[in-house]
Amino acid sequence: MSLTLRAAIAVFALSVAASAQAATTPVPVGQPLARFAKLKPATHRYLRYKQVGETLQPLDVWTREIRIEPDKAGVKRLHIVQHWDGATPGTVKTLDSWFELGTFRPFTHERRTTKDGQTKVEGFDFKPDRIVGLKDLPDNAQAAYDVASPQPTFNFETDMEFLQALPLAAGYEAQIVFHHPGGGAPAPYVFKVTGSEVLTSSAGGKVDCWVVTTDYNRPEMKPTTFWIAKDSQVVIKNVATAPDGAVWVKTLLW
Repeated sequence: MSLTLRAAIAVFALSVAASAQAATTPVPVGQPLARFAKLKPATHRYLRYKQVGETLQPLDVWTREIRIEPDKAGVKRLHIVQHWDGATPGTVKTLDSWFELGTFRPFTHERRTTKDGQTKVEGFDFKPDRIVGLKDLPDNAQAAYDVASPQPTFNFETDMEFLQALPLAAGYEAQIVFHHPGGGAPAPYVFKVTGSEVLTSSAGGKVDCWVVTTDYNRPEMKPTTFWIAKDSQVVIKNVATAPDGAVWVKTLLW
């Protein structure tokens, strides 16, 4: 074999390897997630703020609690409870979501939003082919909700915990079907590991992170970026740029 031919074969092999590494991996609902064990019972609090130039505007403190506990039928499930305390006194949002252990397949999702002394109740039931309103939830403003899902979907309002359970590594790309309860139709979204970075806190603590990006199917926009700790795979920071140029930040309080 000539030197030129061997070189051509080597280049081709590298090209194939690079393509294979960058291939997008579908993550279907119902399959065990590679790193589900990373989802240990814990409470994480995030400060969410908006930045315009040098001006910072606090929006809320966001508490996300991971529980492993029995549901009403006594079956052990993944239970995620979120509590948002808004910067405006009296503005509170709570989210209560149940999932299958090991797969993150969603079952139910309840949202309660309190503002100006009024509370809006919304409840959703994730079925294999659609998402519907919870019929037995009192005062459910979404009781008539009915959105078709051509394929089963994950719950978009628990994306941060879901990313924690993926096999993140250099070059990894995942295609995930998500639905935001009460929002548009379910759709596949691609999340890419684009590199790694060590974040340093103001106190000098360091966290080695995977850098994960997604364009949320809006390629004209600047991608949203997640920094996810390599050991625990907890989301440390999330940064998104709005169409008006404002930057929205979620950062773990640690």
